[in-house]
Amino acid sequence: MQRHLIAVDLDGTLLRDDKTISQTNLKALRTARENGHEVVIATGRPFRHAKRYYDELGLTTPIVNFNGGLVHHPHDQHFEVSHHPIPLKTVQHILESVSETKTQNIVCEVTDHVYFQRDPVGIYEFYTDHALSVTTGDLRKVLQHEPTSLLIHAKGEHVQDIRSELSSIHAETVLNRQWIKPEYMVEVMRKGTSKAIGLQQISRYLGIDQKQIVAFGDEENDLEMLDYVGHGVAMGNAIGPLKLIANGTTKTNQEDGITYYLKHVLGLI
Repeated sequence: MQRHLIAVDLDGTLLRDDKTISQTNLKALRTARENGHEVVIATGRPFRHAKRYYDELGLTTPIVNFNGGLVHHPHDQHFEVSHHPIPLKTVQHILESVSETKTQNIVCEVTDHVYFQRDPVGIYEFYTDHALSVTTGDLRKVLQHEPTSLLIHAKGEHVQDIRSELSSIHAETVLNRQWIKPEYMVEVMRKGTSKAIGLQQISRYLGIDQKQIVAFGDEENDLEMLDYVGHGVAMGNAIGPLKLIANGTTKTNQEDGITYYLKHVLGLI
């Protein structure tokens, strides 16, 4: 059996809706590793919010965080860390152009240092968990370092306006994606950043050919990854555009779609 690299997104993919990994998926990915395959997490989360799952899976591989904005190896100090922050000047321009009437809050993350435009209450408390520091205030003044990620919590009716403005004015330096769950979020990343770029680096490090990469995802931030890998799999709960470019579709995250596909379609476990 050929050695594969199995890349899994977290939210909506490996994780159930209650943010846990099922025993079925844990056993399946453990079996895959015992069979000689490698397992990698590729997520939009920062490492501080992915570490519990990395440890639960018992991984010893590099990890893709911030949708490729940060690629690193928790256990190998010799691994070449890739960090792709957004130019500070671009962020300042975005902050100037996004009207406060269109946003609920703005969150900037400089790796594990978090900055908020407004007080982090309610859903924003998630971002403060395990943060090295939390700063609140006018981001045009308090943000002094290039952020790895910029999240604009937009009011639903203004999401497309904000995305259109970002695409037209800042298309040369940043890309933007939309989250629908748990809230309407417009995520801004440095242009050229993607999970696909992260997997390219990791597959070279592990000595696994692109054709032998299998990736599972469900959202817009998984598009480049599923398009890049040898076999891209859309979850049953994935957005329509992802299913269109995927090599196959599996069951939902609530139905252990990863295990089903690895076992019944690819025969890797």
